[in-house]
Amino acid sequence: MARDEKQTRIELINPALHERGWVEALIREERTPGGVDIIDGRPRKRKGRTDYLLCIPLVEGKSILPVALLEAKAEDKLPSLGIQQARDYMKKFHVPFVFSTNGNLYCEYAEDTGQIKDSLGLNIFPAPNDLKQRYEKIKNIQLESEAAKPLLMPYKGGEAARYYFQDAAIRATLEKLAGGDKRVLLSLATGTGKTIIAVQLLYKLAQAGKLKRALFVCDRDELRTQGIAKLHAIFGDNAQIVTTQDPQRNAKVLVATYQTLNTTEEFDEPKFWKENYPKNFFSHIIIDECHRSAWGKWSVILRDNPDAVHVGLTATPRIVVGGKKDSPGRKADEEVTSHNLDYFGKPVYEYSMGSGQDDGYLAACEVVRRLVDLDKKEITKEDIEKRSATDPFTGKKINPNDIEDKYTAKDYEMKLMLDDRVKAMSEDLFQHFLDTGGPHQKTIIFCARDSHANQVMIALNNVYEKWCRDNKRSPKEMYAFQCTGNPDLRPSADKLIPDFRGSKNSHFIAATVDLLSTGVDIPNLDNVVFFRYIESPISFYQMVGRGTRTGEPRGSKSMFRVYDYTNATRLFGEEFISKAKPSKVDESIEGIDISVKTQKQQEESQRKIIRIGENQFTVQVQGEGCSILCEEDGKEVLIPVEEYKMRLAEKLVEEAPTIDDLRNKWVVPDNRIKLLHKFPGGEGSIRLIRELEDEQECDLYDVLAELGYGLVPKSRSERAAAFSYKNKTWIRRFPDRTGKVIVSIARQFEKGGIEELETTNLFDESEILQNGGFEALSNLKEEPQQLIQETKLRLLE
Repeated sequence: MARDEKQTRIELINPALHERGWVEALIREERTPGGVDIIDGRPRKRKGRTDYLLCIPLVEGKSILPVALLEAKAEDKLPSLGIQQARDYMKKFHVPFVFSTNGNLYCEYAEDTGQIKDSLGLNIFPAPNDLKQRYEKIKNIQLESEAAKPLLMPYKGGEAARYYFQDAAIRATLEKLAGGDKRVLLSLATGTGKTIIAVQLLYKLAQAGKLKRALFVCDRDELRTQGIAKLHAIFGDNAQIVTTQDPQRNAKVLVATYQTLNTTEEFDEPKFWKENYPKNFFSHIIIDECHRSAWGKWSVILRDNPDAVHVGLTATPRIVVGGKKDSPGRKADEEVTSHNLDYFGKPVYEYSMGSGQDDGYLAACEVVRRLVDLDKKEITKEDIEKRSATDPFTGKKINPNDIEDKYTAKDYEMKLMLDDRVKAMSEDLFQHFLDTGGPHQKTIIFCARDSHANQVMIALNNVYEKWCRDNKRSPKEMYAFQCTGNPDLRPSADKLIPDFRGSKNSHFIAATVDLLSTGVDIPNLDNVVFFRYIESPISFYQMVGRGTRTGEPRGSKSMFRVYDYTNATRLFGEEFISKAKPSKVDESIEGIDISVKTQKQQEESQRKIIRIGENQFTVQVQGEGCSILCEEDGKEVLIPVEEYKMRLAEKLVEEAPTIDDLRNKWVVPDNRIKLLHKFPGGEGSIRLIRELEDEQECDLYDVLAELGYGLVPKSRSERAAAFSYKNKTWIRRFPDRTGKVIVSIARQFEKGGIEELETTNLFDESEILQNGGFEALSNLKEEPQQLIQETKLRLLE
């Protein structure tokens, strides 16, 4: 009988690798969460993917360096079967070599050859020193050199202090620096910890003696606060915030906003910067959210430090999906993205939102699309003159000369305040909250302008107060609130954001324009809502990214919703690529001084705004269905829920033609994980289907059984309860003590599904111990593992 994958790895692959010098210390396991289930109101991590990295030793007592990914296959599989999957993971793990083996032969793909080599004997597998030499040639660096020293430094807090993609991003950066480059761009999805990457990168550089003085620069006070918190945890008092009163010249790591440094458009001259920081004062400069600032006056920071290492961080994908080719937002995106690439070069590492969701590091996303009927029409000057149109600031009747000939949907709330539209959309959204768990959901609503955010805040508070009265509930404080950059707003945004983030009893719905669109961490955000029209794919991705974090504590949130009232989610669609221009950007970056107007600046230049009060228009909001965000061919796409379920069923029946085939795959962990990864959107999207179908009490097996074979789903408790009477004849074959332990093992299914029977501490459960524990399964014809496997199969019958 051929060995399965696990046996092959233990009995064939590990011994063969050991003979070639790959001792245990050089083989690193990287485990991904694989998503989170919410069971009985509590988060429960599901088993994720386990990947094996081969690492080369460098200096005793220092970190080992990952250089290869190893994919293990069962003995009776072709050795090349895993090479395609391994190549997909090659970029994710940032390694130049990938191998697949069945314990007898191996297959290789490598950057230096660009070829797949198949059916090679495992007895000639490359030794650690072989891969080291090839790695050095590929990267054009010497690992014993002073320049490569940061690569060897350990992480602050050990290997557990980072995720695999953060490690890959840091290694990619340090490799480029070791090769002599001084400009690096990193592109990772919002919520993946770019600030942690920056902090650990600086720590490794400091440990290697390369960090003289670093500047972490951002464009908002909130980002500065978040940055200093993480930097202070590692550098202590050597990390300080720059203020206009104290330039902190003696600190090792300085954190500042462009505004503090006098390097924004509002300052004629960067006086504070020039007076306090002479040329080449910094050895390293990290620019957070580097796509946002549009290469304006703050480029003086880089110009004055030409010898420093410049690292740009962005959440904007280099391949941006969607947007009309001639739209202003699209053009602005191309300027910003292109100039990032002009200066830094292509990102040395990229990690997309889809990858994060598939790995379980980012929350799954359901999109609810709504259509406002008024937005399908034009409103003409004649329509307005028939109604009560006023100046929103004075209340006086509007001068006909201030009314334009016609207004379209993109003008609504920008030029034309429509109270009926705001009320209808707010009421519709509130009803969705009631249908999906209740009104107290943390939500960001992106509005067209400051006045629109104010009106949305009022409308939602009114509908909430009415609901509380009708249902005899005590209203929570600050249910909906305006959170914009308006300097006259009280409380100010910087006072509101901490309560929005942390309070469970107030500050539920933030109506904003773009203040919360980047960098602000709201881990427990439930919903992202688009009440504004948007053209910029970069801005759109940033806004959607507010919802992708998996909660606090991490893993406590499995999904979030996007409510789209303005067709903003079309920007998940059509592809365009912003390529680095071959033209000559001056090395001193004098040539890069593009000033891209923000949407807000464009808004303020528009003609006078007009307000049309309530009961002037009849407005209806209609459903356009729900969709799931998936990744296909490296791009995020929306798939309607019904179409996704159909695709899922087709793929399921292709992989497991009968329910028996599904059952047999499901009880083998490796086979189950591989099956889940083959579905569009991976395991995360199937968990989302379970939430949408209100089947949280079911194992994913039952969700799939219903979709693929039309079986009525059973809850975990139903299956656990039915096990005893369905299998009483089989149980009676065993000694009484053994039968009780088998029943106790089956009862674990109720807690969290099939994986509860696969944990390493299964026999530590009190009920199992009381009935006889592991000993009760010993000294029988069947091995304990066979009995557990049979129990799993019978549970699913």
